Amino acid sequence: MSALSTLKAVRGTRDLLPPETALWNHVESVARNVFSRYGVGEIRTPIFEATELFARGVGEETDIVSKEMYTWEDRARAASEKAQSLTLRPENTAGVVRAYIEHKLGETGALQKLYYIGPQFRRERPQRGRYRQFWQIGVEVLGPQSSGSESPVRDAEVLEMLATLLDELGVKNWRLELNSVGSSDDRKRYNTALRDALAPVKHQMCEDNQRRAETNPLRVLDSKEPTDQDLINTLPKIADYLDDASRAPFAAVRGALDACGVPYTVNPRLVRGLDYYTRTTFEFTVPDGSGLGTQNALLGGGRYDGLSEMLGGPKAPGIGFAIGEDRLILTLQAQAEAQALDPRTSNLEPPKLDAYIAPMGPERNPAALALARELRRAGLSVEVGDGTFRLKKSFEAADRAARHIVILGEDEVRSDILTVKTFATGEQTKVARAELTGALRS
Repeated sequence: MSALSTLKAVRGTRDLLPPETALWNHVESVARNVFSRYGVGEIRTPIFEATELFARGVGEETDIVSKEMYTWEDRARAASEKAQSLTLRPENTAGVVRAYIEHKLGETGALQKLYYIGPQFRRERPQRGRYRQFWQIGVEVLGPQSSGSESPVRDAEVLEMLATLLDELGVKNWRLELNSVGSSDDRKRYNTALRDALAPVKHQMCEDNQRRAETNPLRVLDSKEPTDQDLINTLPKIADYLDDASRAPFAAVRGALDACGVPYTVNPRLVRGLDYYTRTTFEFTVPDGSGLGTQNALLGGGRYDGLSEMLGGPKAPGIGFAIGEDRLILTLQAQAEAQALDPRTSNLEPPKLDAYIAPMGPERNPAALALARELRRAGLSVEVGDGTFRLKKSFEAADRAARHIVILGEDEVRSDILTVKTFATGEQTKVARAELTGALRS
């Protein structure tokens, strides 16, 4: 009988383990805090939706829909039911807009500011910072026109909020790249010009770009294929195809960012390939050496004024973004390493526990657990050792895990006077049990 093979996580997925998960929790906590200050509330949508949602919303000719989605037929459980095609969500904007329509949020008349944090799924070639199951932190701001959802100030506020978030997370030297892809009419004119310009040169491009030149020419501008860059740089710029109705809002967005002191660069090649984008599009990038390799985009987004109608809903102009949380974590780790941050002061390292209780002998284990319960209920973070440990082993374990060690021997249990050592100072003192909580907070 052959030995069973060792089961591993599926290629393109991974386990997140302590202490790294402490950094993930820190990032998400900061994001939630920043979003709450901007009046953004949380939405949680299903991780799978009807396939049609993404085909209609994201676009059938996009790489996401045509090559990367995890789709299956959900077989009927009864003869009277029809099978349904379902897809693990490859992105979350379409799902949020679907929820907006389904729950008639537009009828409130209020601007909806919604954020999400959760996994997305794409059948991509796994590489550094890109996984088949990956996490995104995103925000969508949308509503009826009467709510001000179409105003350029919404675009600028979202961008200023992102600048605040990255600063508060400690991301260094981020760069905001900005462009306008105009209205759907602007894009039609530009697509025609782009197809005409690509026709005589597309055969010189990589296979993917040859296909995109036929199905979705805008996606060629997103290409990172090194050998195609010289050709791409000669293609028409979308700014030359915007009408006045598109130029004015883009100028207003830039003016508001200037007033807030948020730096940006206009990048005429920044178009983002999803079908629902209109007007403002943007990316935040980080410098080389920030852990992301040659593809240094940290997050991206844009305005999608027609998406609700594409999905059968009312007119609901909106703007949103998604941060690749996996890539954000890599950036924070790489930048911290480059700056040689002291792990004792870096918020990238999980904080130490308040106390480690070291029972002296197995018979003290119940008393140690009772003391830990008391301290935890007082709001302290506590680890409990084991009475079988020798004192040296308890000290070594405590030094790794906590700021203080509380020694619980027979005398301490009898007298309620506990021995406490503070590792940062090396000071060892006797503390009455009634005063222990206060002493461990220091």
